[in-house]
Amino acid sequence: MELTLEDLVGMIDHTQLRAQATEEDIGRLADEAKRYHFRSVCVNPFWVSTASELVRGSDVGVVSVVGFPLGQSRTECKVEEGRMAVEDGATELDMVMNIGALKSQRFSYVENDIRDMTRLGVPVKVIIESCYLFPEEKIMACELAMRAGAQFIKTSTGFGAYGATRDDVMVIRHVVGDRMKIKAAGGISNWQKAKDMIDAGVDRIGASKSVEIVDGFKASQ
Repeated sequence: MELTLEDLVGMIDHTQLRAQATEEDIGRLADEAKRYHFRSVCVNPFWVSTASELVRGSDVGVVSVVGFPLGQSRTECKVEEGRMAVEDGATELDMVMNIGALKSQRFSYVENDIRDMTRLGVPVKVIIESCYLFPEEKIMACELAMRAGAQFIKTSTGFGAYGATRDDVMVIRHVVGDRMKIKAAGGISNWQKAKDMIDAGVDRIGASKSVEIVDGFKASQ
């Protein structure tokens, strides 16, 4: 079935995660999300309450990152950060997996770290930061997230060595099948890159260049 504009904007988490982002930047993000009807805005925890107020009454959700961007916080800290974000209005949580624990083969810790986040009552996307993982680690990360009850695997924070790749998306899809959804993020700056991810099978796209993606889609029609 051919992708429509409505389909595309419904896949995009319009993102602003820069350390130097100001309240004005968050306001612009929310205004663009409402104007284009993006699926959500994705912000750092400090800005969740602001973003929630700005999109109130619209069809735009609010995503908060958790343990971002390194994933190295203790589980208790991540859970409290997630709980506060939900209390502030987050409708989804994008948590960073503990990469060091995975690489140390502390698989039970990684699984429980994710499972505790899923108990907060909103969909959870697990950021596996695939640029730092060997193929077998990518597979294990997906399996642990799946067992823990997360709804999505997310490829990247956008702050790693590289972002989403078609190959990584295809590995993830091979592991999770239709049991989980996939979010691609990092480096998706235009329509062609977004199309490549969609063709590879992603369900959601995280991008700060969302407006450019949509404009590129429109120009291609």
